[in-house]
Amino acid sequence: MKESPDRTPLPRDFFDRPVLEVAPDLLGRTLVRSTDVGRIELRLTEVEAYAGEIDPGSHAFRGRTARNGVMFGPPGHAYVYFTYGMWHCLNLVCGPEGTASGVLLRAGEIRVGGELARTRRLSARHDRELAKGPARLATALDIDRALDGTDVCAGLDAPLAILAGTPVADDQVRSGPRTGVGGDGAVHPWRFWIDGERSVSPYRPHVPRRRRT
Repeated sequence: MKESPDRTPLPRDFFDRPVLEVAPDLLGRTLVRSTDVGRIELRLTEVEAYAGEIDPGSHAFRGRTARNGVMFGPPGHAYVYFTYGMWHCLNLVCGPEGTASGVLLRAGEIRVGGELARTRRLSARHDRELAKGPARLATALDIDRALDGTDVCAGLDAPLAILAGTPVADDQVRSGPRTGVGGDGAVHPWRFWIDGERSVSPYRPHVPRRRRT
């Protein structure tokens, strides 16, 4: 008989660790999004680590700005950013305050609230595609900049929470380069995913933008 996922909220000290410890340890955990119209629960299957001011791939690499300020705050909070003028993406701040490291939540399997998620992801052909990629995950869970700074350690009454879920065995975790990261940041194998999970997004290398002539 399969064990039920642990519904204990993860404590702040879970996130108060180096980003390369937190990122793979988030796999198999449960992300809960609570709204007035219902709740969605998702099993995390893919994440990426970003190491703040020492990481060329991180939004915090060039220092603190109005956009990335939450990353420099205490661990266990959500950093939500808007990209390409269309999409939101959800990150979890980790490490000691001031280090600005975080984990991008790239994909997951929706276990509760699939009907609600489908109303937001009408183009999804299968349920495994509902949160297959960071923008899709945010869309399915109705995540936008209004949630930037949310304390994910505040319990199930909060708009976002992370529960213990079912941690993944080390031999089921795979790693590789981060999607779409170029330059010096491209060499880091800081994308982590659960082997064989169909909700994991495909890897795409960085493609430099061409200047218009």
